[in-house]
Amino acid sequence: MMRKIIAGILVLLVAWTSCQSHKNGVASIPEEPDYQDSTQWYMTDRKADADIFYITSTETGDYALPNGATAHYADTYSDSLRAPLYGEMVGVDTLVSGRLNFISPYYRQCSLQSFENDSLKAARLPLPLEDVRRAFQYYLKHLNGGRPFILAGYSQGAYIMLELLKEMDDVTYKRMIAAYAIGITIRESHPHIVPAKGADDTGVTICYNSVRDTSCAMRGWEKSNVAINPVNWHTDSTVATLITEPSPLQPVTDQKKDTMNVSLDLSTGLLIVKGFKAQDYVLPLIGKQGNYHSREIWLYREQLRENMTLRTSQWLKRYFQQPS
Repeated sequence: MMRKIIAGILVLLVAWTSCQSHKNGVASIPEEPDYQDSTQWYMTDRKADADIFYITSTETGDYALPNGATAHYADTYSDSLRAPLYGEMVGVDTLVSGRLNFISPYYRQCSLQSFENDSLKAARLPLPLEDVRRAFQYYLKHLNGGRPFILAGYSQGAYIMLELLKEMDDVTYKRMIAAYAIGITIRESHPHIVPAKGADDTGVTICYNSVRDTSCAMRGWEKSNVAINPVNWHTDSTVATLITEPSPLQPVTDQKKDTMNVSLDLSTGLLIVKGFKAQDYVLPLIGKQGNYHSREIWLYREQLRENMTLRTSQWLKRYFQQPS
């Protein structure tokens, strides 16, 4: 109990310090996104029967403003700060959407520096969460048109996605095909967080976190109670073979494919990847050698695309099956 009290006090102190810093010109919060404004969305309408609602990963670092203040959140009206978000949206849409509609909001995501410790993360995540919460409600009311949807988030986006999933009313939850929490771990339980058991169950949560071995997990992501192998869609330790180009940073025609063995470590829920030979990009500040956080979508892009199509097909058959 005392530890919880101390942790709560620390969070309040960080929040108070952030507020005071803002008053003193040290920090600045960008303008709130207006989700009636089409520029605050990336959308690809393929006239499909289902959507992917995607929440981007952390593409923002702390940056200085002209007045000398330090900003810890993305400015969704700044072309230079929107550019990396747009790049991820286009990339993920291209890699996994297939024939599904793809919808992703710009939001004031917090900077990578915000994840250096738990207190900063706790103090800063509520702002991006509130942005995406508003965006999701706008999407449901004005953009979704009653279609079933896939909820997907990567890294910071996955944290936010889990909160949307927990807050979702039961009527909306029934329209959710599946939730993909990519590149994080999940310790909590909730009636709407139903671990996927195979390739085609619906209303479930898919989660995986790729590492060379368990010692390569980033701090706070050492164990997950929700985990599945995205190569063979097993929840046991069965090894799957993955043959693919290792890097999204080079043309695939310039790369040799790696042959990797991918399996779940049942004691931690981490996804163990053996045979990744490329010199990997290590996430600044919080990353570790042998942690494949930056490759979580790229490595499994074909499997994710096929799986989203399969789960969508199963959902449509379940709820819209025509009488014979």
